[in-house]
Amino acid sequence: MTFWEHLDELRSTLIWSVVAIAACGIVAFVYKEILFDHILLAPKEKTFITYRFLCKLAEVTSMTSLCIDPSSFQIINISLAGQFMSHMTISFVAGLIVAMPFVVYQFWRFIKPGLTAVEVQSARGGVFVISLLFLTGILFSYFIVVPLMVNFLGGYQVSEMVINQIALSSYTGSVTMMTLLMGLLFELPIVVIFLTKAGIITPAYLKKYRKHTLIAILIIAGVITPSPDIFSQLIVAIPLYLLFEFSVGVSGRIHDRKQLAVKEED
Repeated sequence: MTFWEHLDELRSTLIWSVVAIAACGIVAFVYKEILFDHILLAPKEKTFITYRFLCKLAEVTSMTSLCIDPSSFQIINISLAGQFMSHMTISFVAGLIVAMPFVVYQFWRFIKPGLTAVEVQSARGGVFVISLLFLTGILFSYFIVVPLMVNFLGGYQVSEMVINQIALSSYTGSVTMMTLLMGLLFELPIVVIFLTKAGIITPAYLKKYRKHTLIAILIIAGVITPSPDIFSQLIVAIPLYLLFEFSVGVSGRIHDRKQLAVKEED
């Protein structure tokens, strides 16, 4: 294919991706009540599934601090177009999340013709894995990270004389930023695969900084869940550390295959 044919193919990929995101976003925009009342604003209500689970767990373990009530703040709108703009923004984010598997597939179709048969074979299932990791990160953030973040930041007070009334844009921005960030963070194994194949990192390098990574994860968990009980911090820290160890394992397998291929060539 010529340069312009490649450019035309890229344009087609981008158009289909934008169409998919827009279509999903329009559906989300139409179902405003479900999008906001049952999804986005749900983590601030005591009836949210995470809080109910933690309260039941508190009864079993006698750790009363686990049972938390996040309904100690109000969400208000202070801008004339604030609610409409939040509706538009959240609809776009919802469309992006739902359409992500299709978008990944479109870009895979674009780069596939430029790969060798061996590379295509080794990348089999890549679209599914990338999409699965991204959606897993989204769910982990929504059900674990966001409720703990909302509970702490929404209920934090420097004085009883100061009442928390959170702006709608602040709440939606924090929730969407954290959710998308965790979705991207869960793509760590994919990043490790590419860096290992490129020879930039090795399993030995990852293992060397294992302790540093553990400390960094504990700090992140402590910032996200500044609750005094260690259990809440472990809920966030353990999945993130397991994700790192999984990345180390994936890097090790790729590195071993590269070494074996070199020996066979010799």
